Amino acid sequence: YDRMGVVFSRTPEGLIDLRLFGGVKKRRTAFAGGTTGQQLLYGLDSQVRRYEALGLVSKFEGWEFLSAVIDDQGVCRGIIAQNLTTMDIRSFSADAVLLATGGAGMIYGRSTNSVICTGSAASIVYQQGVEYANGEFVQFHPTAMLGDDKTRLMSEASRGEGGRIWTYKDNKPWYFLEEWYPAYGNLVPRDIASRAIYKVCVEMGLGIEGKNQVYLDLTHLDADFLENRLGGILEIYRQFTGEDPVKVPMKIFPAPHYFMGGIYVDWNHMTSIPGLFAAGECDYMYHGANRLGANSLLSASYSGYLVGSKIIDYVRGLGRPSSEIAPDLFNNEVKKQEEMTETIYKMDGPEDPYLLHQELGEIMNTYVGVVRYNDKLKLAREKIQELKERCRRIGLTDTSPWANQTVSFTRQLWNMLELALVITVGALNRNESRGSHYKPEYPDRNDEEWLKTTLAKWTPDGPEFSYASVDTSLVEPRQRRYDVAGGGK
Repeated sequence: YDRMGVVFSRTPEGLIDLRLFGGVKKRRTAFAGGTTGQQLLYGLDSQVRRYEALGLVSKFEGWEFLSAVIDDQGVCRGIIAQNLTTMDIRSFSADAVLLATGGAGMIYGRSTNSVICTGSAASIVYQQGVEYANGEFVQFHPTAMLGDDKTRLMSEASRGEGGRIWTYKDNKPWYFLEEWYPAYGNLVPRDIASRAIYKVCVEMGLGIEGKNQVYLDLTHLDADFLENRLGGILEIYRQFTGEDPVKVPMKIFPAPHYFMGGIYVDWNHMTSIPGLFAAGECDYMYHGANRLGANSLLSASYSGYLVGSKIIDYVRGLGRPSSEIAPDLFNNEVKKQEEMTETIYKMDGPEDPYLLHQELGEIMNTYVGVVRYNDKLKLAREKIQELKERCRRIGLTDTSPWANQTVSFTRQLWNMLELALVITVGALNRNESRGSHYKPEYPDRNDEEWLKTTLAKWTPDGPEFSYASVDTSLVEPRQRRYDVAGGGK
């Protein structure tokens, strides 16, 4: 990234600077102010534009993935996509396909993800036969700014640079993380911090102003230091609240943030469908039941770096290129997707897809959130099934053949419901607490029964689950404790 022009923050000596993140005692994270991910995107985008100018990359912006094209040997031969402006549907022949479609935060309604992160592409290939792994492990970021449209991330960098989380108790500031977890204080991992904030607000009723929110306080730190290290975060909070975090504490609460689960892939990042690869947050590969701060950028960078050469190896060993496949394979899949789209256009029922999505978000946040109970998970499963039935009775208020967002969203909603069921039933099945998945009825980690990777396979009657063993030969599992020194190693 450095050679691509990404300007990382540096020490006075000119060395790349490092900062603390949750769950660590050593500074290990390179960063670019408070907008590291954005700066990496700028660097990568500049490289894509360079190759595009050389004629080595063709870019199709504003297209939506509808399906993988799979031949009678079960090999991926390309994709079907829809132009979101003209609504035209066409095929793209390819010797290999890589999905790098990110997370699925919209399943929870409001999340820190972009509003385009529906998980629709991952759900589509799941319905085409790819297994979806570890769906129940969803990370809730402890420091999100709540909003009417979405939640906005107040980066963990704020805690890494000395931010403190507190609320009032007995009319006095109470730094509960520092009291409960003295060895790590405000730098406990995200799942620990999220559950602590949930307990303080929901169970103890001690949220600021009687609401589900606590303070993330930076006001004790030097203003110039904050602007230099966290300027991007401060600016976002100022823009959306009108308050200055340098002068007043930020109000935050946990929000859906990252999906450790995703498309099941092998070490080459290929799915069970030959020729179909997945990398980044849409795959399940590296984080298990939890994720440390900054590891999302690391895993996305590494998986992208790795999969490129593996795709080349696969294509070189491919006996028959997709250019030699009969056009009927692609034409038939285009026709199928056109018919499905036409069916959506003709829907004239009483249900509103946007209101159904709002209900889905409420169900997932209420019953499949930071803290989970089996009776509520069963209720969530029933409600999601009901939403799937109601989804068949949607009525379109917009039938325009041009830039029709409602048609696209209706398709995405169905795909979100499929993954919501995987997340919910996977959580119901796993009777233990592990990483981001916490059940007060089963508060301990149960390695004997549940040190396993969850695998969900799509069936018309709902997800079918199996479990794969986890290789612990290199790192033996140990107890996680953050109230004593060395407990979180």
